[in-house]
Amino acid sequence: MATVKDKLIQEVNPGAPTVARSKVTIVGVGQVGMACAISILQANIADDVTLIDVMEDKLKGEVMDLQHGSLFLKTTITAAKDYSDTANSKLCIITAGVRQKEGESRLNLVQRNVEVFKHIIPNLAKYSPDAILLVVSNPVDILTYVAWKLSGFPSHRVLGSGTNLDSARFRFLIGEKLKINSTSVHGYIIGEHGDSSVPVWSGTNVAGVSLQSLNPNLDTGKDPEEWKNIHKQVVESAYEVIKLKGYTSWAIGLSVSSLAQSILKNLRIVHPVSYLIKGMHGIKEDVFLSLPCVLGSAGVCGVLKQPLKESETTCLKKSSETLWAVQKELKL
Repeated sequence: MATVKDKLIQEVNPGAPTVARSKVTIVGVGQVGMACAISILQANIADDVTLIDVMEDKLKGEVMDLQHGSLFLKTTITAAKDYSDTANSKLCIITAGVRQKEGESRLNLVQRNVEVFKHIIPNLAKYSPDAILLVVSNPVDILTYVAWKLSGFPSHRVLGSGTNLDSARFRFLIGEKLKINSTSVHGYIIGEHGDSSVPVWSGTNVAGVSLQSLNPNLDTGKDPEEWKNIHKQVVESAYEVIKLKGYTSWAIGLSVSSLAQSILKNLRIVHPVSYLIKGMHGIKEDVFLSLPCVLGSAGVCGVLKQPLKESETTCLKKSSETLWAVQKELKL
């Protein structure tokens, strides 16, 4: 008996099953994972977004909710039953982990999340051996190191979201102070995504005009305009958002989407992301910290040789020492 489909469509050539060319897997369907998912879907930069989580009902509900909006999207959305469904991903984004509590340092999260990663990373590597891993879970720098070790991938295919969001906050706050759009502000925060991050005031500029050339005391306590407080606001902003709404989500989702776009479309845009920086700026340990990196289809295509003031280099080294002190105690 003919089905409705048979009566409706005269089959000509069904073709071979479609294989996604830019498949993205997102591990974790919490607030951050879903913010990453909706940002990537709205940007239309992947042809398949697959979500996976140990919380099966939550996963099913989130994917069903997104699928009901498929009319307004151009991307296939899938719930993975197990890691075999994530196979052949071009980009794997890891947001899973225990949530940061109010007032809790990112570094205090580390060993609890290491145990979570021991289940996730080997499975991703098994089914998508050529993928790029993008770690978002906190503490992101240490967990990017963990992902690198557990995956066995070359370092250029393992990166963390790092200070991409910190730098966006930095540029936004400077723009607010100057009453101009943040896209016209150019500046980076490097080092740890967290309390020991380093603002590169020496390179911060608007249309090529160095702010420090206008105010040499910009990064000191002698500045009556208190520009130094902007970095303090950047560091405290995540804690403030968590205090007010319980978690951070939208800004990090948009930040991750920008990184995904640079990778999947091979845009070679410079982003401050967490990468293995041993041998750079006098750092001798296997630590992942953020420096401006060129991102493309290979992952990290290059790292900028960013000139730093002596004080900035000193702070970067302290940042690496802070992470290494925790990292060397990890049980992998």
